[in-house]
Amino acid sequence: MATTDVLRRRTGRSPSSLADLGILTLRIAVAATALHAGITKALNFTSTAQFMADDGWRPPTFAAYLVTATEIAGGLALLLGLLTPLAACGIIAAMIDAWAATASGAVVWSDPFNVPFLMAFAATALLFVGAGAHSVDARIFGRPSWPGAVTIPFFLVAVVAAVATWVLLNGVNPLHLSTPTG
Repeated sequence: MATTDVLRRRTGRSPSSLADLGILTLRIAVAATALHAGITKALNFTSTAQFMADDGWRPPTFAAYLVTATEIAGGLALLLGLLTPLAACGIIAAMIDAWAATASGAVVWSDPFNVPFLMAFAATALLFVGAGAHSVDARIFGRPSWPGAVTIPFFLVAVVAAVATWVLLNGVNPLHLSTPTG
């Protein structure tokens, strides 16, 4: 008897339904984290813009709007599983820049695998595997996952967007890492 049949007989679920639950769990985690970050920035927008200014982003208010809107819109879309490649693309770009901002300071040496780093990888996983069966993408578009012809260009766009945003709005090399002191 095939492994799939044994699993279905023992659990009442096929491996694909378990995978879809795993994808849903990952989507909820990434969406909740992005929404928390975006809503926190929106509720403290003056502080967010000031942080962006202090960190060298120009114009800081535009940069603050950009990251806040990306985290909220991307988080909502991932939560629903709506246009997952586009939503994941935005989250990946925002998290690469957030990680670069963290990595360019001393904090990376005490916590190199921080939340933005993990979020970028989790969003990348969702970009490549899709939103799963429990999503708007699956229900409306009939696409629990998207083909590589869609996902790979979106991944490349995310990386280019992150680098372009950093260079255009921050004006420095995002890969300039500081070294630990003491």
